[in-house]
Amino acid sequence: MSYLGVGVSPGNVPGSTTKMKLIDRKVRITELILRCLVCVLALVAAILIATDVQVREIFMIQKKAKFTDMKALVLLVVVNGIAAGYSLVQAVRCVVGLMKGRVLFSKPLAWAIFFGDQAVAYLCVAGVAAAAQSAAFAKLGEPELQWMKICNMYGKFCNQVGEGIASALFACIGMVLISCISAFGVFRLYGGSKSRPSSRW
Repeated sequence: MSYLGVGVSPGNVPGSTTKMKLIDRKVRITELILRCLVCVLALVAAILIATDVQVREIFMIQKKAKFTDMKALVLLVVVNGIAAGYSLVQAVRCVVGLMKGRVLFSKPLAWAIFFGDQAVAYLCVAGVAAAAQSAAFAKLGEPELQWMKICNMYGKFCNQVGEGIASALFACIGMVLISCISAFGVFRLYGGSKSRPSSRW
């Protein structure tokens, strides 16, 4: 079966129907839309956080708050940059697959796409989790450790960081959905080859 440009077209499998081809195309289009959304959301998140700066004057001394002051935010910017670039490359692959209609990819390449999606999804989850924890400390403080509520002093900075984390969260959810689609594609490919031993690699 053809799936996300991987395997053999349903038209070449005995007993295949037009309905199978339509489902296959819908899945491809869904993947393309998700990858484009992840690319845009991850890029927006990275830009929002990386450009976030606020300067306040405290006792005649200017103090600047920027994303590099929090390592978790630096990690989130890097992770979202990776996610945006990766999603763009994969979106181009999806477009090429849709334009050609049928692309024969090898099983090793299907596994490579699957592992790539999984790796980026895990990176996104880790980045969002770390940034959310740091943001919670900045918003709520930690009285037992005498950590101040930084957001009381740098409200604009915290608000923009919050917007960036929200965008990154949606990108993360999209990446998780994409990883599920690619996993389904890999195992569907193997399932379709049971009746065709000669197609094994």
